[in-house]
Amino acid sequence: MITRKQYAKEFKLDAISLVLEQGHTASEVSRSLEINANMLRS
Repeated sequence: MITRKQYAKEFKLDAISLVLEQGHTASEVSRSLEINANMLRS
């Protein structure tokens, strides 16, 4: 069974901030944080 990776709320907010407030693309942020870009979009 595969377990889902859990992220802290602060990590999620920081990642979203990079996209919405600092103008980076979801693809750039997902690559730098090594997470799936769909996670940022949803």
